Amino acid sequence: MLNENLKRIRKSKGLSQEELAVKLNVVRQTVSKWERGLSVPDSEMLISISEVLETPVSVLLGDTVENSESNDLKSIAEKLEVINLQLANQKRTRRIILHWMFIMMGGLIVLIFVMICVAGSPYLNWDYSDPETAVVGVAMHAFEFLFVRIAPLAFIAAIVGAAVTRNRD
Repeated sequence: MLNENLKRIRKSKGLSQEELAVKLNVVRQTVSKWERGLSVPDSEMLISISEVLETPVSVLLGDTVENSESNDLKSIAEKLEVINLQLANQKRTRRIILHWMFIMMGGLIVLIFVMICVAGSPYLNWDYSDPETAVVGVAMHAFEFLFVRIAPLAFIAAIVGAAVTRNRD
């Protein structure tokens, strides 16, 4: 809601993101994040935005009806709370997705390692005088060589990542 209103009002005033950012003493990326809904300006910045855009804060937050000042503050607080809850939910969802990705990465590393151990490098007995067999055999050997050296570090990273992103509630 705020992001769409901010973008619409900024464009109606003929300002680019860069021009608005200069007037607010922020970087253009900050304005971009506000307009994409990735972050929310704090209450002081909302007031500054409303002054620069010559628009009431309530209109920025989606109100079209003029209310008294105390109701404005109450509605602003309620809308900021809703926006903060939405951002918190997005952050929690990203953390959960990352957590499970780390767990799956660790599981995949263990699975590949077990498959390599069970297979026992069968390509070592192949006839390497055939060019196609030689290419495939060298590729498998290169994969195995790199995997055995990189997998322990990746597995440790997966364990640390899963531990850092676990649910703390």
